Amino acid sequence: MTGGDEVRILRAGDRAAVAWKNGGGVTREIAAWPEGAGMAGFGWRASLAEVDADGPFSAFPGVDRTLTLAEGAGMDLSVSGARRRVDERYAPQDFPGDAPTDCRLLDGPVVNFNVMYRRDLVRAHTAVVRGALALTAGPGETLLVVALQGPAELEAAGVGEPVALGPYDAVRIGGPGACALRTRGHAAVVRLAARPGR
Repeated sequence: MTGGDEVRILRAGDRAAVAWKNGGGVTREIAAWPEGAGMAGFGWRASLAEVDADGPFSAFPGVDRTLTLAEGAGMDLSVSGARRRVDERYAPQDFPGDAPTDCRLLDGPVVNFNVMYRRDLVRAHTAVVRGALALTAGPGETLLVVALQGPAELEAAGVGEPVALGPYDAVRIGGPGACALRTRGHAAVVRLAARPGR
């Protein structure tokens, strides 16, 4: 998915806000594969979504989603008619992106960290961590680290000085490679890899 030992710093201030078609919020893409892929052509995509109003989620056939509440009181979701309350921050929630999903805000706008990936092409796992953690990306894997709350610091080979991450800054690491993450807040770590034979 990326070249070995590739480390890219992705600053929050460099992202453009794109309004949703239904006017319910905006999204800011953090990273995607293949790079530059549109909404119809991505293998995986990570973004921050600012949800300002109740309404349906867009449907993405063949796509699974992991949603992590980062700001706000949360949402009541209806996923294929089943109610799912999302009101705990930094707790990743998995659900199919092609299931009919409606959202009702609990108490005002929210910010969600979203990972979407095509289930027949990509394996993806999202965890939210705090403290110190050593991370390794295997050959063909990509690690995406996103500071969700509080400052974070990342050390990686070939980067030189430790990289300071502010709110919603990210680092994308292509395997094989290793890094050390430290945060006093919460950081999302997403591990992505092509499914065997892809």
